[in-house]
Parts: sequence; structure tokens; C-alpha cells
Amino acid sequence: MRKGFTMIELIFVIVILGILAAVAIPRLNATRDDAEISKGASNLATLMSDLSGYYTSKGSFNVTTTGTGGTGTTTTAIKWKDVTNVAMVKDAAGADIGETVVTTAAFLKVKDKGCVSLQVKDGSKVEVKAETAGICGQFKDVKSVQAIAGNGTAAKTHDFGGSQVKF
Repeated sequence: MRKGFTMIELIFVIVILGILAAVAIPRLNATRDDAEISKGASNLATLMSDLSGYYTSKGSFNVTTTGTGGTGTTTTAIKWKDVTNVAMVKDAAGADIGETVVTTAAFLKVKDKGCVSLQVKDGSKVEVKAETAGICGQFKDVKSVQAIAGNGTAAKTHDFGGSQVKF
């Protein structure tokens, strides 16, 4: 008598492994999305902290410098990459931010999508709005994200200047 497995036993084992894999893979993908959303919420808080720190240290989101020999002043627009190291994109589709200035809207990157738009207004105010498409819909439902960016229906404005700073 030969020792070993029959073909039917091997087929049953393969079928059982296939069923287990079919159950496990979607759960693994959902866990990855949850991790990306959590990372995005943390990055949003860091981004707001970076904006606050930049405004506090410079007094404005524009740097004014005196020209050579006191001939005048020039205003240099600050780029998003000068303010923070948090991953940002140029649009909701995820295009590279490049040299985009803070007075132009940029988006917080969550899983290769722009899920929260940010734009500096009036030198000290930052307008923040959550997007709602795709993974951004799940992202905007996080309570800490809603506190900063709202629920996606309207933009929230955070004022970094003055004596009543709130964000």
C-alpha cells in the first residue's frame, strides 16, 4: 500500500484554502483603507500645527523683504512645501503640488487622492474644506477631521491672527 494523499483530498484542501483567502483578502484591503484614513487624520492635525507655527514665527503667510540699499520692499509668496512636509497634492485627483503657493488651493493627500482642500485667505486665514468622493467620504466622517475641515458641505475658516485664535 502506498502512503500519500489522494487527488480528492488534495482538491478539498485547495478549495478550503481558496475559501479562506476569499474571506481574508477583502478584510485586509479594508484594514489598509482604515490605516490610510488614520494616517490622513494625523497628517491633517500636523498640517494645521505647521501652519500655526509658520504664521507664529513669520507673522504672515507672505514674507516682506527690503530691497537692496533700502530701495523698496518686495513681497514673496510662500509655497506649500516651505510651510510643511506633510504630503500634499495640487488637486483632488492627486497631481504633484510642485511650486504651488499657499494662496492657491492645495489638497491633503490621503491614499493618492486630495481629500481636504486648504487655501490661505487674507494673509492670516486658512480656508479648509473636506472632499466627499471615494475614500475621502470615509475620511471626512472622522470626528477629528470634521473638527478641522467640516463635514464636506461648507468650508471652515481658521484665523491664525489676532487675539482670539481658534482652530
